[in-house]
Amino acid sequence: MSLAAVVLAAGKGTRMKSDLPKVLHKVCGLPMINHVLNAVEGAGADRMVAVVGFGGELVAGEIRERAETVFQHNQLGTAHALLQAASSLRNFKGEILVVCGDTPLITAQTLQELMAYHGQTGARATVLTAVLPDPGGYGRVIRDQNGNVMRIVEQKDANAGELAVKEINTGIYCFNSKGLFAALSDLTPDNAQHEYYLTDIIESYVGSGDKVGALPVVNAVEIMGINDRCQMAEAERVLRRRMLEKIMLSGVTVLDPSTTYVDSGVEIGRDSVIYPNTFLEGGCRTGERCLLGPGAHLTDATLGSDVTVRYSVVDGSEVADGCIIGPYAYIRPGCELGRKVKVGDFVELKKAKIGDGSKVPHLSYVGDAVLGIGVNIGAGTITCNYDGVNKWPTLIGDDAFIGSNTNLVAPVRVGEGAVTGAGSTITKDVPPGALGVARGRQQNILDWKKRMRAGKE
Repeated sequence: MSLAAVVLAAGKGTRMKSDLPKVLHKVCGLPMINHVLNAVEGAGADRMVAVVGFGGELVAGEIRERAETVFQHNQLGTAHALLQAASSLRNFKGEILVVCGDTPLITAQTLQELMAYHGQTGARATVLTAVLPDPGGYGRVIRDQNGNVMRIVEQKDANAGELAVKEINTGIYCFNSKGLFAALSDLTPDNAQHEYYLTDIIESYVGSGDKVGALPVVNAVEIMGINDRCQMAEAERVLRRRMLEKIMLSGVTVLDPSTTYVDSGVEIGRDSVIYPNTFLEGGCRTGERCLLGPGAHLTDATLGSDVTVRYSVVDGSEVADGCIIGPYAYIRPGCELGRKVKVGDFVELKKAKIGDGSKVPHLSYVGDAVLGIGVNIGAGTITCNYDGVNKWPTLIGDDAFIGSNTNLVAPVRVGEGAVTGAGSTITKDVPPGALGVARGRQQNILDWKKRMRAGKE
């Protein structure tokens, strides 16, 4: 069965109180429309079309690699929105899945079940429904005495008896493409909102003798639409719990799921342990047996196996096997750490390439630098990489030893096996095996304390 999906994403989302289109707000690290596209793609959609409106160019830019976009310039209702996809799907033969772009909790499994039920019943249209204890705000699914769907009534158009119905329309449908767009064109806005309701096509089909099906969703939380930031926070909680369950079942220990935040798409190697108050965002990837946290914040980081990160930030960098980072280190974008590198407390790295076994233990800044193998950086060392106009590199050879409180004024090179004296400001290259010392000669003034006391008296 050929399947296309239409994602309705034209609304502004006024209650979000944002200049950003609602469907581009991130939930669990992804714009919510991407969660929906993941679900319909997982359900087997061959083609995906998004109907956009407010901020449509931004939405189109976000999803252009995945879906076609068509514009609904005037928001005249859900039927009118689906009709905008006619230009893309008029000649499509198969089934058309219609979903809302602000329902990031919907799963591919539920959509697959809807498609299977639609196919088994031979219905022209099938709607996904839910039974809610409080159906307020949703359209009600009205059935006849035999349980067949008769119509869907929007809340503003419902009478008292219809409002008492608990089964609601989720806004997710499966249609046979044959005659769909012609039927949409025949609808009228004869309702309280003066809009073209997609729900009206159900009553139209029933009136024409066509079979209409309805499948209640198993887990009603999946159909939750996002209208404000409170609902977005609730959706975030659900998605993060799903993600944590996925990685725990893959062999990762999460000590406290309630204080662990892992974005969709993050990959953690087996036998790793995630401690509380840890954030793993973007496209993080780790190898096996890593210890992450407590208090770690990783974004788009790639870690090897047996890496420890405690109370530290790693952003857009690569960390090889066996490294130890933290506590309180800041690894900025563009860094590459070799095997068994140590980055200690209150260290900042920026576009630094650190060779295997090298150490930057504490209180140092290393930026725009390349360190060889087995380098030791003493406490308080900084690379002076910026002259006010340009950034300059610092190159440190294998097995070099940089004394505490050294200033390396770039561009500068410290040769293999070289040493710098503590407190030096190095402005010239240090040859391999040499000692570089650049500091004023010490003077001791005898009896200083006694002379100072005499002067005061």
